[in-house]
Amino acid sequence: MSETNTQTPVRSPCVGICALDNDDLCVACHRSGLEIADWGAMSDDEKRAVWALIRRREQGERGI
Repeated sequence: MSETNTQTPVRSPCVGICALDNDDLCVACHRSGLEIADWGAMSDDEKRAVWALIRRREQGERGI
């Protein structure tokens, strides 16, 4: 049986530049401070959900 994407570990969006803006979002990876702190304990599904938020934030959505 072949592996599926759901079995592949979700990579961290961290690029090594940790600086939170006034909205508590990292200016480099677009995660909130809480998302950064919790990343290691998150399930792969939770990490994928954060990646979806990151993509929305990169497109300019705020308050998510």
